[in-house]
Amino acid sequence: MSDKNIKNKELLNKKEYELLSAFRYSVRQFLKFSESAAEAEGLTPNQHQALLAIKGFPGRNSVTNGELAEQLQIKHHSAVGLVNRLEAQKLVFREQNSSDRREVYVSLTKRGEKMLEKLTAVHREEIKNLAPQLINIFEGLKQPPQT
Repeated sequence: MSDKNIKNKELLNKKEYELLSAFRYSVRQFLKFSESAAEAEGLTPNQHQALLAIKGFPGRNSVTNGELAEQLQIKHHSAVGLVNRLEAQKLVFREQNSSDRREVYVSLTKRGEKMLEKLTAVHREEIKNLAPQLINIFEGLKQPPQT
């Protein structure tokens, strides 16, 4: 954000800084939990995120490498390498588009589905535990600043 934009914004008060700090802390706690859960299943955090991005892609249960790269905010060649490693673990498979042979879709195998289900269950519980804290933070940020 440029200095010009900062001047046009209302300065934050101490309470808002505290709430934003608490939010960042909660996000970091969740990410650390998520990384540990993935590693306990023999996956890297990016591999777990890839499985989730494939299964959770809007409208279908498969993605192209480009779509996966966008979902994970990584470069296309990094997504290809990630898919290669997941395929080697028999967690995903590739399938060519029948109408455009240049396009390849990546889907979860049964093994990938089971691994994702297991990780999703523990993540759902962690999110349920964090939800009240996050709701309080968001509600606090919605309140008008007190002078």
